[in-house]
Formats: sequence, C-alpha cells, structure tokens
Amino acid sequence: MKTCEICFSKHHTVLCNLVLYIALTMSWPSMAQPPRAGSEQPLPAVDAYKSPQCGCCKLWAEHLQKNGFTVTLHDVDDIPAARKKLGMPNRFGSCHTAKVGQYLVEGHVPAADIKKLLEKKPKAIGLAVPAMPPGSPGMESDHPVPYNTLLVGVNGNANVFARH
Repeated sequence: MKTCEICFSKHHTVLCNLVLYIALTMSWPSMAQPPRAGSEQPLPAVDAYKSPQCGCCKLWAEHLQKNGFTVTLHDVDDIPAARKKLGMPNRFGSCHTAKVGQYLVEGHVPAADIKKLLEKKPKAIGLAVPAMPPGSPGMESDHPVPYNTLLVGVNGNANVFARH
C-alpha cells in the first residue's frame, strides 16, 4: 500500500468518526428527553352528578378516565334538579350530568367528542347524548344503535356535533 493511500484511509476514518460523533452529540439530548406535548393543554377535571344506584354512569366515568380525564362522581338524589342547577335544558336529559371546564356534558357523550369540544371552544352550553342509547360509552351493547352527540347552544337549541 502506498503512503498516500494509508494517509487517505486514516484521514477518511477520522473524518467519518468525527461526523458520526457530531451527529450523535447533537441528537442525543432529544433522544434522552420525553417528547413534548406541544400546545396541548391538560384536560380539565370532570365533575359528574349521578344517582347513587346508577352503574352505567360509573362505566362512562371509566371510559373518560381511560381517555385521560380525571373524574369525580357525585351522588345526588335528584338528577333533573342537578341538571337544572347547572344550566342544561331538561329536554336533553339523561342519567347523569357533568361539568367539564366551562361546559356541561349530559349523558353518555364519548370522550373524543368532549376533547373536540374543548379544542374548538364554541360558544355553547355543552354536549348532550339524550336518553341512554345502547352502544354509547358506558352503555356497551351487543345491539348498538346509531346516535348523535348534540351541541347545545347558549340559546338552548341543539345541532348535531357528531354521529356515532
């Protein structure tokens, strides 16, 4: 082997190692730190008001917890009175009502719909899934039925927010 080939080979190896060292040094701090959530805000706590005997309300709360919400259940004897006190029109009633941030959530509303509401921040009272449709969160069923999540406006009127 000629001297220049040996010299080139040594320089080439040193150069390659230097480039590799620089690349690893620059990327290592980001690999050692957990990913940042960006602009995501923590989810607000959920205060849910339910009948002491209601089991499906607990299942709905578990659904929310699995989706990142912290839920506090409050047993009340009169759900319609709690609903009225919070400000949700009775015609959208279900077996439980909840407060999530500035919004009310009536019935078995999916966590994804609540997250979408919190992201979009419309001027509204909140969301409602009236009655207790089989197949909604907490009302799992072998025979689910299609249902809508309604956006209840500040005027008390509602529009379809999501179809399930």
